[in-house]
Amino acid sequence: MAISKALEFERRVTPEEIDSLGHVNNLVYLNWFLEAATAHSRAAGWGMERMLAMGEGWVVRRHEIDYLLPLKPEETVLMRTWVETAERACSERHYEIYRRSDGKMVCCGRTMWVWINYKTGRPQRIPQEVVQAFSAWDPGSSSREKTG
Repeated sequence: MAISKALEFERRVTPEEIDSLGHVNNLVYLNWFLEAATAHSRAAGWGMERMLAMGEGWVVRRHEIDYLLPLKPEETVLMRTWVETAERACSERHYEIYRRSDGKMVCCGRTMWVWINYKTGRPQRIPQEVVQAFSAWDPGSSSREKTG
């Protein structure tokens, strides 16, 4: 069972995100995942400024992405992300991207994040207050994000 509820927001595909094959470039999906993770963390009260002030925070260990269907210019997508697990120094975050025109999933993936001390670069146990912030976060308590 996931430890957080999902953050959902819509975005429109821009012309700059299209590759020579006429659909969204695969690297764009990775950027969207990072955008979603950052927005979710900020919404839960753990934006980058707070982590930098603390001297600890998240870094990526691994990304996995499944590209399922193409996205064309000007399409609108629904993006979803949530924290699935948080154990010791590692946390797994999931992502789903749906085409609004037909509701089909076009991409999904996950990232393994590691909580580290920014000075030493060494993993640290995820603070309980971070885990609690994501567990308690309610998407209804903050406005839905709109980007793109």
